[in-house]
Amino acid sequence: MVQPSLVGYGLHRAARRSLAQGRSMTGNKKQVPQSNTEAREAWNRNASFWDKKMGDGNDFFELLIWPPTERFLQIHVGDHVLDVACGNGVSSRRLAEIGAKVTAIDFSAEMIDRARKRTAASEEIEYIVLDATDEDALLGLGSGAFQAVLCNMALFDMAEIAPLYRAVSSILCRGGSFVFSVLHPCFNNPSVVQIGELEDRKGEFVTTHSVKISRYLSPFSQSGLAMPGQPVPHPYFHRSLTELIGLGMQSGLVLDALEERAFPPSHDGGGDPLSWSGKFSEIPPVLVCRMRPAL
Repeated sequence: MVQPSLVGYGLHRAARRSLAQGRSMTGNKKQVPQSNTEAREAWNRNASFWDKKMGDGNDFFELLIWPPTERFLQIHVGDHVLDVACGNGVSSRRLAEIGAKVTAIDFSAEMIDRARKRTAASEEIEYIVLDATDEDALLGLGSGAFQAVLCNMALFDMAEIAPLYRAVSSILCRGGSFVFSVLHPCFNNPSVVQIGELEDRKGEFVTTHSVKISRYLSPFSQSGLAMPGQPVPHPYFHRSLTELIGLGMQSGLVLDALEERAFPPSHDGGGDPLSWSGKFSEIPPVLVCRMRPAL
């Protein structure tokens, strides 16, 4: 079972008003892939459930995602950060707590509504309904406007990621960083089967936990449930490391930090005996990367 956690101050006033009213900043009708529309509809329907389950962070977020993400971002007080696909705003609030000014975007209006409700008036966060596959809208946030761009556990929810990569190269300031976390495409993609095998090993019963991978190299999309009880499945968009990193490089970004994250052996995990936990301590379900614009 695949279990993810996860999950503008430079923008002109007129453009903000246009976005808030649901219009493209360019005034042109963007051709939206049907798969992207399906993903938005699913996340709008799942928003309430997801918000209640995620709250201010689950084990995936606290143990696997946020520690390397915070290290890679290297945020200073006053830095302007773009939180892409912010969900219920858990990352945005963490960034605001450490002194960042945050612009948080998500294509789900329902998610943005819940993020706003969880955010204190004192936190410097601006929430905007904006589709991260819309390159023109992203560019409208301002050239060189951000010290950092963050995308936590969401690239695999996007029908297209090349527009985001291209925009990141423009909206990051010199020396800025793009940090993203994803389900590890090698070990935690939608084709994964998690396995527990009981073996009589020379008179001792031993349980071994592993994963079986049937698809990896070719991109594919498949619907699934991020959490048990989720109202409707949502589409996952699997990409190999070659595509995931390569598209960034084609857009002028270079990879300069990477960390594969697994739960420690002591972690008990959820109620399902085959859910991600310390039983899979040698298999990382999460990958965190940092890319920077090439000098």
